[in-house]
Amino acid sequence: MSTDVWLPIPPEEIAGLPQGPNYRFWNGEEDFPADPADCAFYVVPYMKPPAVGQRPLPAMSALEVLQTLSAGIDHVEPALPSLPPGVRLCNARGVHEASTAELTLTLVLASLRGVPDFVRAQDRGEWLGGFRPALADKNVLIVGYGSIGSAIEDRLVPFEVARVARVARSWRTTARGPVHPIAELPALLPEADVVIVSTPLNETTLGLVDAEFLAHMKDGALLVNVARGPVVDTKALLAELESGRLTAALDVTDPEPLPPGHPLWSAPGVLVSPHVGGPTSAFLPRAERLLVDQLERFVNRQPLRNVILTTGTANGS
Repeated sequence: MSTDVWLPIPPEEIAGLPQGPNYRFWNGEEDFPADPADCAFYVVPYMKPPAVGQRPLPAMSALEVLQTLSAGIDHVEPALPSLPPGVRLCNARGVHEASTAELTLTLVLASLRGVPDFVRAQDRGEWLGGFRPALADKNVLIVGYGSIGSAIEDRLVPFEVARVARVARSWRTTARGPVHPIAELPALLPEADVVIVSTPLNETTLGLVDAEFLAHMKDGALLVNVARGPVVDTKALLAELESGRLTAALDVTDPEPLPPGHPLWSAPGVLVSPHVGGPTSAFLPRAERLLVDQLERFVNRQPLRNVILTTGTANGS
């Protein structure tokens, strides 16, 4: 019997898919393309509400691989207890680093140099001159130093920043210098002119950027969130923005999408982009290369890339 693989990209548009599996196209439509019980490899539709991607999972009794097309896995985690043991959950490490790092630098530079003010002034036909902060000679702190955090640092280097400090769950060393544990944040935050948050969303990072975290940031510092909205306590951030002590650039918010009339829209010193770190022209070719590689490994029973956990084990559900 043929193995079913569910893809959110039409299989005929993906060059190099290995022969053997029965490829089914499903991108979140109401009707399933086949019986979910026959699916062995499920690629979750990209940029769909979590409930959409999770919907077929309880019926996928033969599932072996759950592949996301995002770096984060928080949108599928609630459904993991419904899966049979032995399902490997893989993320899309390698797909989004360039695009997310590009947007991060865009947000930093736009915020420091006052680009939103220039755009508003252009709408008014007003020539808005004056001095603005530069990224050069600034101290930058990256909170969440995985593959995306590393890609962000790659792009910071040419801008002649004074220092990049790195924070992750635990201490380690890299070619560029040490990565500090989260416990050292109170000592690192007061030195940073720009704080970039690029952590995954999990139990340890939920609400990480709270009132205490923000209070440790220096006056006039910029907070940039390209992680997930709930990593930042919105109420605490609003208090700092409205006081004028901090500024922020947010690609993700809590709630999300940000509803009309929400105070973040009009808070002083904040730039909001609508969760666009990943969906760029770089996404599709990189996602397709990842899927071809993963499916070749799956068909040939070779080790998969980017395995985050396996259900029914100590690190799984």
